Amino acid sequence: MPRISAPSSTEVKQHPREFGLLRQLTTGEEVDPSLLAEYVKLYGADGGKQPSGQEMSFSEFASLFAKPASSRGASASDPATNCLGWAVKEAGKPLEPFAFDRRPVGPHDIRIQIAFVGVCHSDVHQARDEWGNSLFPMVPGHEIAGIVTEVGSEVTAFAPGDRAGVGCMVDSCRACSFCAPPRCEEQFCAKCVYTYNYKHADGSLEHGGYSTHLVVRDCFALRLPANLPLDETAPLMCAGITVYSPMKTFGLDKPGMKIGVVGLGGLGHMAVKLGKGLGLHVTVISTSPGKKEEAIKVLGADAFIVSKDEEEMKAAANSLDGIIDTVSAHHDIGALVGLLGVDGKLAIVGVPDKPLSLPAAAIIFKRASIGGSLIGSIQQTQEMLDLCGEKGIGSMVERIPIEKINEAYDRISKSDVRYRFVIDIQGSLIQ
Repeated sequence: MPRISAPSSTEVKQHPREFGLLRQLTTGEEVDPSLLAEYVKLYGADGGKQPSGQEMSFSEFASLFAKPASSRGASASDPATNCLGWAVKEAGKPLEPFAFDRRPVGPHDIRIQIAFVGVCHSDVHQARDEWGNSLFPMVPGHEIAGIVTEVGSEVTAFAPGDRAGVGCMVDSCRACSFCAPPRCEEQFCAKCVYTYNYKHADGSLEHGGYSTHLVVRDCFALRLPANLPLDETAPLMCAGITVYSPMKTFGLDKPGMKIGVVGLGGLGHMAVKLGKGLGLHVTVISTSPGKKEEAIKVLGADAFIVSKDEEEMKAAANSLDGIIDTVSAHHDIGALVGLLGVDGKLAIVGVPDKPLSLPAAAIIFKRASIGGSLIGSIQQTQEMLDLCGEKGIGSMVERIPIEKINEAYDRISKSDVRYRFVIDIQGSLIQ
């Protein structure tokens, strides 16, 4: 097998993308030749020249992946910038190349060379200002997976070469009752800093993962399982934790419990996978009969209910301990409560554009609970990632280059994705 010499810190800074590719191929010095050839074909210039010989310096390895830089999207008069991304500059406009600056790595920071970033439906909502709180220019992306290339002087939990991810938040006050132990639920901190669409006190904007790299405080970075592909791991940072958190928080995580999953999209398919990983009996509830075979045979669901079929809904009445509702369109909550047994719990994680009607009598006569859930803490997200590594759970993804992002947004709006778009940053955004 070819041996590739370890790069110096200077070489890593000069070739962070290539270092990231190396660490996806191996954590040591030996590389499988067929896998190396596959990576060169995928990520090298014009298919890349094929490697030869058994010994290779890192600079020789890096040269295999040399590609022309992407358009920076900035005029010649703009100052030099250290990060390249894609941004939407005003509501209703398409995303386009955008150059900007990331802060230097501080004592408690790590720098992540982004390999893949998932495309969440909330990216579409915010880029198009459909929630009315968008800040522009906006670089979306909060399902980030990549390789650490630099760490601050006080960082001990990460080292260059580690796999690392970032989800929906990158900082908080780290001192309030929500942030401090034993609660550790930073997502509810009044000073929570979101990965994008956030304005700092100095007026600068936080930019997300549709970009070449990210600098983040170490305590908001996540360790990624070594056995899962990074593209399948990226959506776990949001889609995964969004459905895992209510299972754990509402006590719907005990082996043998019966839960329903409403909707079989980016969130729903992860709820099925994670539910099975926890040992639950999972029933998919969908308006689409055509999804039954995939739900059961591919994703591993135990049962399937067509919600428009009155007989199927009646037969399943009172049968579920809990429901994870991922649907973002207006729908009948009362019908779902009918599926719950006494003391059943319905957790809402989708965000419909119109208020849902509360079926008071149905809730009262079952002592049922209806609650919501907002992503999850860093601690809980790491717990979820560890479970995914143990059980081999990844997202089902469709990889796209960054140039296809506007087309992907249109397809997401039509629910035309199975089940999560993931942008191949390292293959299409070159600096």
